[in-house]
Amino acid sequence: MNLGEIEQSLREAGLTPRGAFHPAAGDDLPPLAAQTPARTLVLAGHAGPRMWRAFDAARAGGAMTLDEWSARVLSELAARLGARAVFPFERPYLPFQRWALRAEACHPSPLGLLIHPDYGLWHGYRGALLFAAAIALPPPERRASPCASCADRPCLSACPAGAFDAAGYDIAACARHLACMPEPACMDSGCLARQACPVGRDYRYAPAQARFHMQAFRLNHVQAGDRKAGKTQRT
Repeated sequence: MNLGEIEQSLREAGLTPRGAFHPAAGDDLPPLAAQTPARTLVLAGHAGPRMWRAFDAARAGGAMTLDEWSARVLSELAARLGARAVFPFERPYLPFQRWALRAEACHPSPLGLLIHPDYGLWHGYRGALLFAAAIALPPPERRASPCASCADRPCLSACPAGAFDAAGYDIAACARHLACMPEPACMDSGCLARQACPVGRDYRYAPAQARFHMQAFRLNHVQAGDRKAGKTQRT
């Protein structure tokens, strides 16, 4: 099994390969069966419409959450490839953002989300495959953060709720705004702060996908109450 075959399997399943690395001390990977250490991690996620099309087709046959779809697809793939699948939505939470910084050319953005030089803020991570073998990998891609050359930082001033500033992300302010009636524009277009970023415009979510993600966020943080503190990684 080589990296190209793994990446092709991810694409066929509706996911986007999001980089890979050989773990080192401090990467906090869980072990494989019988406490065997993982020697290769391959990230799986989305960037562009591939995942949304696959998920939307799968849920047409009945109710299914994106987390359920991700778990099913990656668990089946892991069984076929001889790997272990792990997920960012399972507890105890694993350091997916830290892994992403190791795996590909991502950087922290002023919004707290990771920004990619091509995808901008329009991407996410659905899981990872852990392998016992040290699979041959290309040299890591290192590119500068697009935020480093962005003097205006329009993302910090575009939110109508003022949920973003230099101190971080005010989840409660965002949730209160999404609960307003009539519905704010964010519900159909996606986060306006995210929209203000000029990077990765070709990867912006289509309206159906944007509404799906915003409804899920509103359900978690408005109807259930904002029980979370600090920053959150939205998909």
